[in-house]
Amino acid sequence: MRPTLPPRPPVTFKARLHDARTATAIGRWLGLAVVVCFATGVLSHYLQHPPGWLADWLPSRPYWGYRVTQGLHVASGIAAIPLLLAKLWTVYPRLFTWPPVRSPLHALERLSVFVLVAAALFQLFTGLLNIFQWYPWPFSFVPVHYAVAWLLFGSLLLHLAVQWPRIRDHFTRRSPGTLALPEADDPDRRRLLLGVTAAVGAVTLTTVGQSVTALGPLELFSPRSPDHGPQGLPVNRTAAAAGVTGASLAGWRLVVAGPRPCALTLDELRALPQYEVTLPIACVEGWSKSAHWTGVRVRDILERAGGGPDSRARVVSLEKAGAYRVMEMGRLYAQDPLTLLALRLNGEVLSLDHGYPARIIAPNRPGVLQTKWVGRLEVA
Repeated sequence: MRPTLPPRPPVTFKARLHDARTATAIGRWLGLAVVVCFATGVLSHYLQHPPGWLADWLPSRPYWGYRVTQGLHVASGIAAIPLLLAKLWTVYPRLFTWPPVRSPLHALERLSVFVLVAAALFQLFTGLLNIFQWYPWPFSFVPVHYAVAWLLFGSLLLHLAVQWPRIRDHFTRRSPGTLALPEADDPDRRRLLLGVTAAVGAVTLTTVGQSVTALGPLELFSPRSPDHGPQGLPVNRTAAAAGVTGASLAGWRLVVAGPRPCALTLDELRALPQYEVTLPIACVEGWSKSAHWTGVRVRDILERAGGGPDSRARVVSLEKAGAYRVMEMGRLYAQDPLTLLALRLNGEVLSLDHGYPARIIAPNRPGVLQTKWVGRLEVA
């Protein structure tokens, strides 16, 4: 017969503040950051990949809208990292509770927490690597990040439902059971929360300057500085990376397809009425910068090719490959007077890296859809 093993002694932790009250105080700020990050991320996904029924209804105004929402997306995601680490520190002793599973319901609860933590870690740290444009994984980032975002949000709602009694007790300042701690712990709790707040403030202030111009001097750890780049504007995808060279542009003409198709040389485009707009480039990595653009209104080109006032546009780049080589532009964007086929940037002819000889610039639009090296424009 096998000898009977003695009962496993409980694991004890000498550090204080691993309690529901502290976890809830940190968790409410983490929950707010996750909700903001989720909402702005879903909005960004639908702006980049709109279903057909939605394409004509995506708003082109306010012109600065995507700059704000994507800046919030990246800022809230970065702020959530120290909040998540602090939250995990407050609750990790529960990993060592014995027995690990007390009932089927308890097993489901622990499984839901595992899914929540795994999804949160995956989303925040892959998102952080994305803003540095480093992809050390074999899968496509955008669809996986979008799918796991829904998994994270669903598991967060489930967790809130399970933990609602404790959360309610914290907000109503009740102190039954595990919420009660000696009054002597209150100073330690305040110091912990102040430390977490300082960490969140530090990582936010030293990175958010990439999208908030006024905080630019504090921007120390952002992967992009909006003030650095050719013609005063950063470049994510260079002409070399896109396979576009000066030689490949020899004899360039803009092919315009529609009921009255035409092909326009650069000189012919410059001879058309020119318009000037000030619009930001706002990239999915979180950086944004306003610039002064000059060019021909897209709606004028569509009208010249026989398009009506409700026409969409389809734009094809000269780059050899890329997920956004072909871009669909819904009705509100195509007909907005701020949407240009830009020929000049900040008073200068476009550089090759900024899309020479012509690129799209449109309001309230992700940078990946501001197509560079335009070779074909179609009335859709």
